[in-house]
Amino acid sequence: MSTFPRISLRPEVTDYLKNVFLNKEVLAAVGHQEAESRFQRLLTCLSHPPSYTCVRASTHLAPLEEIRQKLGEELKKQMCTSTEKEVSVQILPHPRIPDVLLLPVDGPRPVEQLSSEVVVGAQCGSAVLRGANVFVPGILASPKFMKAGDVVSVFSDLEGRCTRGATSFQGMRGFVGNGVAQIDRSGIFCTDVAAKGVGVRMVEPLYQSPSFDGVLPNLAFLQNLPSVVVGHVLGPLPGERILDMCAAPGGKTCHIAALMRDQGEVVALEKIKNKIDRIRQNAKMLQLNSVKVYCFNSTKAVSSDSAQEHEGPPFPAESFDRVLLDAPCSGLGQRPSMSCTWSLKELCSYQPLQRKLFHAAVQLVKKGGVLVYSTCTVTLAENEEQVAWALETFPCLTLQPQEPHIGSEGMLGAGLSPEQLHLLQRFSPELTWDQTGAAAPLPYRADRDTIGFFIAKFLKK
Repeated sequence: MSTFPRISLRPEVTDYLKNVFLNKEVLAAVGHQEAESRFQRLLTCLSHPPSYTCVRASTHLAPLEEIRQKLGEELKKQMCTSTEKEVSVQILPHPRIPDVLLLPVDGPRPVEQLSSEVVVGAQCGSAVLRGANVFVPGILASPKFMKAGDVVSVFSDLEGRCTRGATSFQGMRGFVGNGVAQIDRSGIFCTDVAAKGVGVRMVEPLYQSPSFDGVLPNLAFLQNLPSVVVGHVLGPLPGERILDMCAAPGGKTCHIAALMRDQGEVVALEKIKNKIDRIRQNAKMLQLNSVKVYCFNSTKAVSSDSAQEHEGPPFPAESFDRVLLDAPCSGLGQRPSMSCTWSLKELCSYQPLQRKLFHAAVQLVKKGGVLVYSTCTVTLAENEEQVAWALETFPCLTLQPQEPHIGSEGMLGAGLSPEQLHLLQRFSPELTWDQTGAAAPLPYRADRDTIGFFIAKFLKK
């Protein structure tokens, strides 16, 4: 069900994406009407959250059923504090992925808008749609005399035009629910020290889903379903040496280590220094000792010294059994995202960087080893075109089947053969948006109502 306007993009970006989704190969296969319909559905579904919450269970620490029961008990406690009614929490295991639990999201719900309004940034608004409260740094505007305890309606600034500290805002915005202010206006804006913590506790969100803040942090890890699939597709085995080239915030790194039962070595590289601690904290929280984290630019991760003795980067060629390149990308598959202000130049800036990283990845994986490339975007240039380029540039690479394969096959338009497209995995929520009813079984919906995502698996001959 459509609740929000389509994602707000610059006209040049909309035109670019339309040309992608209505390329000659697609038009020849499905016709103009269906291609146009898919594109319009994409723009709409990107601004809406998926119909479920995906939790990766730490099955290296406890059995899935035990985690499911504990999670149910914790969430019942949380929900009973906000209502006197008896509550039930539906938590279902995914039928094909052994460490995934699914929780349905209730929404959109009939929530009445109030006259007292708080405006938050688009990123904050997206987090609220997935179950978060409003944290103080995300607040842009509030009523002039707002006090802690006031009930307010929360709106997301869709175009990034609200001035911080304003008392009202009439630009393009999206209603995300009602909450209770936890802090006076003066504590948000009139202070020398930046305030932290919850600014508005959501009591009537438009989309109701559990808050996982502090809930079983070492057993239940919030992660989008395709991001969990990546770890399984990589297929790490105990005792192997694995490289995660662009590791922050560490979710996939830790999943790889967990799948290996913490036996072997997982090397995580991240070039942004202030993201390193988050990866280490996640590994420590999940009791994973096989993870080694380095602040390093992965485009320079190959050493010319094959006899080097230090264990950190750069590494000699063919140092790893498997390599994950979850590449920096335009992120246009993320949901919900009601607004993206990037220019076309910014959008197209990722392909060259991804290719530099790919060159390093191919050198670092052993002969007979596996390289997995993934993004959370929907463009051809960053996905299927990169695969076509890689197969032409590196004759040693061949595409491999993926397990599990629960997404769609690759998208037409990059000149790949039907057999090659069949080996790729593209999560395309626009294919079934508004066609899969809430009455459909949750696992069925979960495989289709995802973020936009792409996975390619290569073997180095």
